[in-house]
Amino acid sequence: MSRAQPSARKYEEYAYVLDFNSRGKSSTVRGRDGIIITAIGEDRLTLLEILGVPNSTFEVGEKIYIGKEGRTKVLSVLGKIEYEKISSSAQTELDSVVEDIVATSEEKFVTYLNNAQPLTPRIHALELIPGIGKTYMKTMLEEREKKKFESYRDLQERVGFKEPIKHISERILDEITGESRMNLFVKR
Repeated sequence: MSRAQPSARKYEEYAYVLDFNSRGKSSTVRGRDGIIITAIGEDRLTLLEILGVPNSTFEVGEKIYIGKEGRTKVLSVLGKIEYEKISSSAQTELDSVVEDIVATSEEKFVTYLNNAQPLTPRIHALELIPGIGKTYMKTMLEEREKKKFESYRDLQERVGFKEPIKHISERILDEITGESRMNLFVKR
């Protein structure tokens, strides 16, 4: 007799390589070694430690499939890893990889901006994004009432909010590094 799970655990389908060590030792699973990859999940934006298939090659910034079925270069996702525990080169690559994710997942982030709500009576979720203060927030709320934003460009043209990709990426980095107390984008 099988019961439906109330909320099935969501797993990442894809991740972006931040760094890899072809003769590495896992820091999340004892005794595991081989090609150890540090990556960031595309959807939940969590830092992951991944075990690569022996003799596979990886490139920094490469999008790899880590879903349940049909992996070709990945043996297993070893687990989540804290920002402090990733290599300095992975930390360096994080900025540009996060910007790439925010740029390529435009629909997801624009939808977020279109639907963001107040978090408390005094703080709106939009205000937690760097560069959005009370003035931009007010304009954004007024504009999205008239018509939902269709793209970053639409947002820039109607609100005057410059470089949304850069600002959203900055917020994600603050969440990954633990600089922020509340997360909008990164799943814990």
